[in-house]
Amino acid sequence: MRTAKVERKTLETEVSLELNLDGQGKYEIDTSLPLLDHLLSQLALHGLLDLNLAARGDTEIDDHHLVEDIGIALGQALSQALGERRGIARYSHQIVPMDETLVLVALDISGRGLLAYQVEFPAERVGAFEADLIREFLRALAMNARLTLHIELLAGLNGHHIAEALFKALGRALDQAAQIDERRAGIPSSKGAL
Repeated sequence: MRTAKVERKTLETEVSLELNLDGQGKYEIDTSLPLLDHLLSQLALHGLLDLNLAARGDTEIDDHHLVEDIGIALGQALSQALGERRGIARYSHQIVPMDETLVLVALDISGRGLLAYQVEFPAERVGAFEADLIREFLRALAMNARLTLHIELLAGLNGHHIAEALFKALGRALDQAAQIDERRAGIPSSKGAL
């Protein structure tokens, strides 16, 4: 079982999570941010990740610190659960529709954190949630999981549909790239390391 447990405590936030990379999509998520809870549940469900996550932060200031620290903690958990990355498929891409929206997510479990993000939301907020914080979450996730992550909005008019399709696509892409390919005996790189 590829699992991880991460506790992150700062003067601004407290995040506790458990992750099973080879799960069934079961989740228990409470971040105090309803939209983020919803998006992370889509990530877990469609990525077949078992995720238990509790987080609190200084949201009386704004949501930035908490969202970024959840991305950091989840990225660290993914990196831990992947271990040496032996035998993984490594690459994946998903194109996911949601009504009028179409989102592309391509990723490489490369050992190098990078986010290329070509998404513009139609408004500054999705409900009460700042749309810019989605990029901040994804950047923190990619850097700490050491993923090369490309996300592109191909079509979309509704902010909720864009956000949800993005997290569904990310979950499916993570699941595919992290799968063990029995034909691969070692690290999927000519360098011998990721």
